[in-house]
Amino acid sequence: MPLKLGNITYSNCFPVHAGLIDGAVAGGPVLVEGVPSFLNGLLARGEIDVSPSSSIEYARHAAGYRIVPDFVIGSRGPVRSILFLAGRDPRELADATVAMPTASATSVVLLKVLLRKRWGVSPRTVWFDQAKEDPFAAGADAALFIGDVALRADLYPALPVRLDLGQEWWDHTGLPFAFAVWQASGGSDAELRRLHGLLLRSRAHGLEHRAALAEKYAEHFGFSAPFLDAYWRDLSYVLDEPMLEGLNTFYRYAAEIGEIAEAPVLRWTERS
Repeated sequence: MPLKLGNITYSNCFPVHAGLIDGAVAGGPVLVEGVPSFLNGLLARGEIDVSPSSSIEYARHAAGYRIVPDFVIGSRGPVRSILFLAGRDPRELADATVAMPTASATSVVLLKVLLRKRWGVSPRTVWFDQAKEDPFAAGADAALFIGDVALRADLYPALPVRLDLGQEWWDHTGLPFAFAVWQASGGSDAELRRLHGLLLRSRAHGLEHRAALAEKYAEHFGFSAPFLDAYWRDLSYVLDEPMLEGLNTFYRYAAEIGEIAEAPVLRWTERS
């Protein structure tokens, strides 16, 4: 039986899985689609074997998960699709209500880190479904939006504070940020080595044919081809040493604010 691989439905995941989705890489795993929080749950319950899951999920399941080396959805500065909107400066949000999207895990913790470490505030937080609910109509003073929703040009354009959390993290630490890493909770060593090789080929196809794929899938994601091509160009998909330093720094900060018990030791699947 082939492995089951989570596939984030947002456009940010596409370049790594492009070869599998576009048919350029044959013999791949079964793709299971969903938003990050949904895939996190499937991985935790053993209903899929591997997924590009929220990086905070590894810290919460480090005893049972391994990271697939070389792959990340990250940024080295602006990420564009993780957007914090507010009516006033974040340093003035100490007594405010901040709405957090249920679709996210890592970005929520990142925002909490920045609120505490960068802006020195600890506001009240509430959850909202960004696909269905208006957090500001419900009384929130600020809200976090992620994925393709955050890329919409018509997303509360009158709000004066619009902060890209990838850029805010970069300005605060000087490091890249890993929003998602490929994590394995199932599969044999041999199956995971084979998957690693397939993902390398799939990502190579996605990056080599990025502009053509943007043209082909623009309507699917609901953006223009030039916009999609530029978005993919500016994201990072290689889990290199600076990205790992950013990941470990994030885990340390998350532990300091009580979101995880401790920064985890990174454990890996084998390369192909």
